[in-house]
Amino acid sequence: MLAAIPFPDISPEIFTIHLGEWAFSLRWYAMAYIVGILIGWRIGIRAAKSPQIWRGPAPMKPEQVEDFLTWIIIGIIAGGRLGYVLFYRPAFYAANPLDIFRVWDGGMAFHGGFLGVVLAVYAYSRRHDVALGSLADLLAICTPPGLLLGRLANFINAELWGRPTDAAWGVIFPGTAAQDCALVEGLCARHPSQLYEAGLEGVLLGGLLLFLAFRHGWLKRPWMLSGLFFAGYGLSRFLVEFVRQADPQFITPDNPLGHVIGTGGIGVSMGQLLSLPMILVGVSILIWARRRA
Repeated sequence: MLAAIPFPDISPEIFTIHLGEWAFSLRWYAMAYIVGILIGWRIGIRAAKSPQIWRGPAPMKPEQVEDFLTWIIIGIIAGGRLGYVLFYRPAFYAANPLDIFRVWDGGMAFHGGFLGVVLAVYAYSRRHDVALGSLADLLAICTPPGLLLGRLANFINAELWGRPTDAAWGVIFPGTAAQDCALVEGLCARHPSQLYEAGLEGVLLGGLLLFLAFRHGWLKRPWMLSGLFFAGYGLSRFLVEFVRQADPQFITPDNPLGHVIGTGGIGVSMGQLLSLPMILVGVSILIWARRRA
């Protein structure tokens, strides 16, 4: 008998309030966004109040961090939604354009949200005359807590699970995850890829960025932390994609692994294809920033 871990019985909803025919639910996924943004905000405030970690004065005052947060939230939501529409389901939304605005139905792409944030950072930098490199570095150290909580929420929602596995830490996810895979006592065991990403993107990368920022003086060398974030996230996502189940729209009988380039055992998934530019850009920024410093 193969070993496997049963999926914990955690409801995706924290609580639901019913008022007649109207109901309001607070979900773990929404809470992950809220708490992640609040933690990032507090990290930003701490950095803004620590002039000794910057090369010269801090680029922003604490009250400016709150204003900057609004720009970032808009970039995350708009970019994440449009990224999902364009990268993952363009044909569906071309036929149903009004559904693009139904964000409550789900569907956000990190790479799209990332591009939205890049545009928000650039626009804020130009409008308020803040050094772009320092602003990007500040955001780099504030982002990983949100990534960590977001991936934990994906796990609670039993979504974005991994490929079938017979590893002892394989998790038996409920619902459609039990279809078309190797079975353990009649149930499917899959890689908990959400937890892999939480560990790599949130704990490992986030901890390294904070250590280098507050203990190793990397905020005094503009763009170094940004380059490390781009390369670190891209590499983490690229590696986890090897054990992550592809989105259903990419899976066919002839392409069961959902590769967008190549088929069979060797190929590249959409997540890997979108992560490669991040790795290349991150490494290039690191090399350029190191020489510049």
